[in-house]
Amino acid sequence: MAWLPEILPLREQAAIHDTWLKMRLERLVPELLEREQVDMWLVVCREYNEDPVIMSLLPATSMSARRRTILVFARDAAGNVERLTLSRYGYEGFYAAAWEPNAETQRDCLARLIRERDPQRIGINISPLWAFGDGLSHIEYELLCSALGEEFLPRLVSAERLCVGWLERRLPEEITAYSRLVEIGHRIIARAFSTAVIHPGITTTDDVVWWMRQTMQDAGLSAWFQPTIDIQAPGIAFAFLGDDDARKVIQPGDLLHCDMGFHYLGLATDQQQHAYVLRPGENDAPQGLREALAIGNRLQDIHLAEMQVGRCGNEVLSAALTKAQAEGIRAQIYSHPLGVHGHAAGPLIGLWDQQSGVPGIGDYPLYDDTVYSIELNIAHNVPEWGGQAVRIMLEEDAALTNGEMRWLHGRQESLYLVG
Repeated sequence: MAWLPEILPLREQAAIHDTWLKMRLERLVPELLEREQVDMWLVVCREYNEDPVIMSLLPATSMSARRRTILVFARDAAGNVERLTLSRYGYEGFYAAAWEPNAETQRDCLARLIRERDPQRIGINISPLWAFGDGLSHIEYELLCSALGEEFLPRLVSAERLCVGWLERRLPEEITAYSRLVEIGHRIIARAFSTAVIHPGITTTDDVVWWMRQTMQDAGLSAWFQPTIDIQAPGIAFAFLGDDDARKVIQPGDLLHCDMGFHYLGLATDQQQHAYVLRPGENDAPQGLREALAIGNRLQDIHLAEMQVGRCGNEVLSAALTKAQAEGIRAQIYSHPLGVHGHAAGPLIGLWDQQSGVPGIGDYPLYDDTVYSIELNIAHNVPEWGGQAVRIMLEEDAALTNGEMRWLHGRQESLYLVG
């Protein structure tokens, strides 16, 4: 695939993963433990019932937890963090082995370590709000309580914000690499929305979907959701939940929309763009469609300007929608964090069916060195389509660094033209 940037071999990807992991453990964990005032953080899970956080804490060659995996992060009075593992399978260079199976049980070892370090606040991964902070299973919680005893049980606190902080924060090196990931996504979309893939009158939306999925697979990328391709045309409106009876064959005059995302180097992308299929004799899309895209770009500008460190997601949503309404834009905003997961840890900025804010997760603040999928849509009446309302649904990836939002690899400002 000469048109696609180089995808690194697995061995090189693993080396990058492990380099970043060491840097993250050394730089971020002490800062986050201090921020959340947690003296000890316990991550406990069993093989094939992994905590949502655990794989982001393990080296690249770890394909799962092994038997019962226990990671311990202990912060001393000076702010130094001791990283320990209680496991039959060590993680040399990342965690110090703290359990000798022939000398004591795993549970007794954990209890001893806690007694010796006497932490006042012990963070465990339980949360009524965040799936990312709720990875401790019921049985593991019961066993932990049994090991701790009455003295330490009152010291257990939720580590939900610690989990979210760990997952959402990006190193400068990760953000630099993220730009290449987003570029790869843009290249795949550009190829999909061309005559290399689409033959109007023959090619179906499903054909393009599976071309995208196969291309990601062949390139060594892992799709984190099934891509979609949708058609809008005179008499065919966009349906948020899809339409099983919708026309599948792509025809001249169609406005196409795609949604795709993948994992690479342990990070996720999420992108939506549009293309217009030229009719015979046309050399550009109708003016009304071009105007609609420009309005979508304006909403992106408004949205990014409101994303400020310290504001919560619901505040950003309200401010951006208020400004958009003042400009006469029929807008919806439903942006989300990106990172280890596609719908990742961090503040939600609306949901498409919750435009008044998202209680709880939308109340979490924006922090520096985080990445977001800027996802939104506008409705615009297109004169060339008899005044039919068209939705422009855009999704581009951006980073919040040094207090400012910036696109990781630009954005779509003109429609792809097929034909």
